[in-house]
Amino acid sequence: MKRRLSNFVIVFIVALTVFSCASRKEIVYFQDTGNYETLIDENKSITKFKIDDLVSIYVSSLNPEASAPFNLFRGNSEGGFRAEQVDYLVDQDGMIDFPVIGKLKIEGLSPDELRNLLRTRLSEYLKDPIINIRLRNFTVTVLGQVTRPGTYPVNGEQITILEALGLAGDITLRGVRNNILVIRDFNGTKVYNRIDLTSKNMTKSPVYYLTQNDVVYVEPNSTGIRETSVGQSTSITIAILSTLITSAVILITRS
Repeated sequence: MKRRLSNFVIVFIVALTVFSCASRKEIVYFQDTGNYETLIDENKSITKFKIDDLVSIYVSSLNPEASAPFNLFRGNSEGGFRAEQVDYLVDQDGMIDFPVIGKLKIEGLSPDELRNLLRTRLSEYLKDPIINIRLRNFTVTVLGQVTRPGTYPVNGEQITILEALGLAGDITLRGVRNNILVIRDFNGTKVYNRIDLTSKNMTKSPVYYLTQNDVVYVEPNSTGIRETSVGQSTSITIAILSTLITSAVILITRS
């Protein structure tokens, strides 16, 4: 009897070990990173304007009256109300219609490149203009096996895939971490790329830094596919443990 019970315990421990190793392999990020390892990030991210982008541009100078014609506002400041600044929509030709200057091709330009272009074009009207530019529609969508799927606004001009997943509450235990899909739109052309979050080399991926309107999809693992309702995995685990415990009790009582 002792031998049978000993064999049962060994099988039980081996089963737990197998499940533990598999779980770690599936859920841990940066698995191949060493201790005190330094990696230089050579993967640079520069935001480029795309068709249908909504761009905020505000021009100021030492002479407010001279710079006023280059800013568009909706409404007025009378009666305690503040006029609302009008943003620029990049049309299907990649152009915006800027006051006084006229049509400007900004598709494919970075904010710094657009700033330099405007500074050059405004030089005949303004002295040392200050130009503030902001992309208003920078959002990323995170779908699939994450805690809070949805579309999230981005403050600033840069976001990594890890930060986007953080906004969505991270990947659940039922999500695949080594085959994340990123869908990117280049003016009507969809580009699909995958990234492995379990490897330190993820930072070298072209989709490590996301661009505006990127879609991140986390597919379910085998456990997630098998589940038909929330909590089923836990129920299965409890059932297995109950079966093992019952078998142990039967072995003991028969001794």
